[in-house]
Amino acid sequence: MASEAETSPEGYLEIAVRLAAQNVADGGGPFSALVVTPDGQVHAGVNRVTRDNDPTAHAEVVAIRRAAADLGNFNLSGSVLYASCEPCPLCLAASLWARIDEVYFAADRHGAAAAGFDDALFYEYFSGRRPELLPVRQAAIPTSDIPFQLWRNNSGRTDY
Repeated sequence: MASEAETSPEGYLEIAVRLAAQNVADGGGPFSALVVTPDGQVHAGVNRVTRDNDPTAHAEVVAIRRAAADLGNFNLSGSVLYASCEPCPLCLAASLWARIDEVYFAADRHGAAAAGFDDALFYEYFSGRRPELLPVRQAAIPTSDIPFQLWRNNSGRTDY
């Protein structure tokens, strides 16, 4: 049985930091995350961006994917995410979509930036201060609502 210290936020963060350090030793990025579900199951993920050539394979996303697959449910309500570093906007969005209840992190974005992982531009973009980084425009077409109409009329859909 795990001790109370091991199952505290600080204990889970210590585990995440150790996994991140091991991931660096294994040739990966310096990030790790744990999703702890309400029943106490721990689902770990490490950064696999360069290993998998997948720009979305951040540790938090990998942990969320693993937890959802293990549980057979995309809704992780009641779960807590523990990350070795402050989650970037991608990982925060993934946490929101997964319905994660709470997020704890160890290192912050400034420590990540000092190591060459600076996502300050992303925060500026999402705050509306740097729209030129990625112009997003609607090109309306007459059929654009068809998938939504089909969705609304599909009595067998799984809402999310």
